[in-house]
Amino acid sequence: MSDPVRVVLEAADMPRQWYNLNADFRRPAPPPIGPDGKPVGPEMLAPVFPMNLIEQEVSTQRWIDIPEPVQEVLRIWRPSPLQRAVRLEQALGTPARIFYKNEGVSPAGSHKPNTAIAQAYYNKVFGIQRMVTETGAGQWGSALAMSCKLMGLECKVYMVRISFDQKPFRKIMMRTWGAECVASPSTETHAGRAVLAQDPNTPGSLAIAISEAIESAVTAKDKPTRYGLGSVLNHVMLHQTIIGLETRKQFEKIGLYPDVVIGCCGGGSNFAGMSFPFVCDKIHGKNVRIVGVEPAACPSMTRGQYAYDSGDVAVMTPLLAMHTLGHTFVPAPIHAGGLRYHGMAPMVSHALREGLIEAAAIPQNECYQAAVLFAHTEGFIPAPETSHAIAQTIREAKRAKEEGKAKTVVMNWSGHGLMDLSGYQAFFDGKLSDYVLPEAEIKKSLASVAGFPKPPA
Repeated sequence: MSDPVRVVLEAADMPRQWYNLNADFRRPAPPPIGPDGKPVGPEMLAPVFPMNLIEQEVSTQRWIDIPEPVQEVLRIWRPSPLQRAVRLEQALGTPARIFYKNEGVSPAGSHKPNTAIAQAYYNKVFGIQRMVTETGAGQWGSALAMSCKLMGLECKVYMVRISFDQKPFRKIMMRTWGAECVASPSTETHAGRAVLAQDPNTPGSLAIAISEAIESAVTAKDKPTRYGLGSVLNHVMLHQTIIGLETRKQFEKIGLYPDVVIGCCGGGSNFAGMSFPFVCDKIHGKNVRIVGVEPAACPSMTRGQYAYDSGDVAVMTPLLAMHTLGHTFVPAPIHAGGLRYHGMAPMVSHALREGLIEAAAIPQNECYQAAVLFAHTEGFIPAPETSHAIAQTIREAKRAKEEGKAKTVVMNWSGHGLMDLSGYQAFFDGKLSDYVLPEAEIKKSLASVAGFPKPPA
């Protein structure tokens, strides 16, 4: 009997708890610290996040219940389907079975609402009336705009300028869900004005937009306001594990287990969401390869330094132990805007350091070629970010063909590209270049972390 092409779970099968990888690390991940080198306490995070999310951020509890109001909204589109890419397999002539977890079925078109709904809920019950955030390609901003509307909150989004210009329909999505969207850097904040004074034509970066969003949240006086982050932090990784937990159930349903698990990496949330339940299995003896894929133009894991660094350009966040290119790094204006972040999530960075996962960096033209092949065979048009996972999956399928092994490969199909068609147009017109980050530029940006405390060896 052949494997099914689509594996669907019932609503009752949706996970009722999130999984926390911090409970299973053999060596604990280094904690966030202040400039003095001392661990950051909950009180230092209170002006930025509600205490109920801070409790999740510092938790080492293995399982954390998903509140029923959050489950109720998630059930609009969850559980998401696990699909087999049979036509892609045939096009590649590979003996590998290729599966993809389709997170593009959410109303916002990506995996981002998995944590946006949770964050909006926890802010609401804490008495917050408005959330402020940043966004790169616009997927996170769209997801939080939708989630705030569903939970009855106001929302403001600082969108990285290059994406603000490249992806106009994302702005319209946010506006449709009632959010205000501002190009970053802006003249609204001290952080934005400082950047513009140095470079009025800057394409912006997520680090800059984060500074603006945090400043805007902390200085708000008219109503209770907090900041929401779409990636990097522990509680975001936690909320996204619903992806991998569902995927594992779906493979159990058809009697398979993956040999290779793949996700694209910017700040780390969709990769962590897919991979962390399988990282847990690996810690406890399963033989599985787990690969995080980043852009060659923004290679924090493959060419960055493991160091304590700030999450934003104005050094408003605690110092996080992560693979980083330095918080002053301004990436090239590639179309995978959601992957243009200088650092990798501390938990993902720690998993890489512990040898539990692998990292790969792929140039954008190879990724677009992979995305077009996927569209030609499977029909769905992937987001530029998702194309990195597809490109690595194709590499793995070709390797299986060379080795003559029928491996099972699964990737997180993190979102659709229907709001990102200008990138495809540039690719078809031959206007995309493969920017390989010069070593001198990495050294220059890493100088920004030289005075910070060092993580333990």
